[in-house]
Amino acid sequence: MNEQERFDLIARNTEEIIQDEELIALLRKKQPVVYLGTAITGRPHVGYFVWVLKLADFLQAGFKVKLLLADLHGALDGTAWDVLDHRFQYYAHIIPLMFEAVGADINNVELVRGSDFQLQKKYFFDLLKLSTLTSVHDATKAASEVVKMGSSPKMAGILYPLMQTLDEEYLDVDVQYGGIDQRKILVYAREFLPKLGYRNRVEVMTPLIPGLIGKKMSASDPRSKIDLLDDEETTNKKIKDAYCEAGIIEDNGLLAFLKYVIMTIKQDNNNAFIVERPEKFGGNLTYNTYEELEKDFVEKKLHPLDLKTAVAREINNLLRPFRREQKKLQELSTTAYS
Repeated sequence: MNEQERFDLIARNTEEIIQDEELIALLRKKQPVVYLGTAITGRPHVGYFVWVLKLADFLQAGFKVKLLLADLHGALDGTAWDVLDHRFQYYAHIIPLMFEAVGADINNVELVRGSDFQLQKKYFFDLLKLSTLTSVHDATKAASEVVKMGSSPKMAGILYPLMQTLDEEYLDVDVQYGGIDQRKILVYAREFLPKLGYRNRVEVMTPLIPGLIGKKMSASDPRSKIDLLDDEETTNKKIKDAYCEAGIIEDNGLLAFLKYVIMTIKQDNNNAFIVERPEKFGGNLTYNTYEELEKDFVEKKLHPLDLKTAVAREINNLLRPFRREQKKLQELSTTAYS
């Protein structure tokens, strides 16, 4: 794979890269390092496959991946301190299965627990130093799309983006990757790390996909997402009840999941997406690209119910590794989210 092919692989399905030229230069390094941080808050759901697949792209492009299981960030965003370890254990068990589900090799994936390095004396000194350089307005603005501030904001929400900025340096990475909702924090990091004498990192962002009810996928609203531990019956029912108006692509979580997850996996494995239909309704439909499918849906050649049935089949296939370890994962989940 040449340099352009590696860049194209990383860039696919992204919303923004800051900056392209810096990413291209990184590709000349022997093994650049990317990290994604996930705060251990709500239960992981199928929306997490968007970033799992993007990290798989980084792996294929020759990167080492550091996956930060941010326990302290979870506490800053409202997770009770006494369940942090239990939630860490749940995430640490379930996320490797997500890579397995998409067929990714995780030899170059390192799981890092935030509190293992964020409580170091030097890190804390830098956090204090950064706080003297950052206005309350700038910290609040950076955190606004990510942290649940509420009607009575806590100081924790202001610390959150400062710590995420320092994580780039202390994890010794070249790229930070996150959802587009992280943009204000990533831009803040670009501006403020040099003020501490540290280098800028490349920032890569992917879109957020709508939930099943036509809004942002949310771990707190069970109707909006498929939990990784949902059984087949529950999965099928949630998809059957999902918002999917004929011909309308806006806020359609099923189409978004198809585009960024299912069709990406299919194309990487040279497989087509098949919508099974009785012969009396025209027989099966076969799609090699998402664009073909979207066109048929917009033109109402693909019925929402047929689409739902096909998507349910694919999601149930993705969830097989979790169902194989259902008992262990359910025990961990019960302890973490009781």
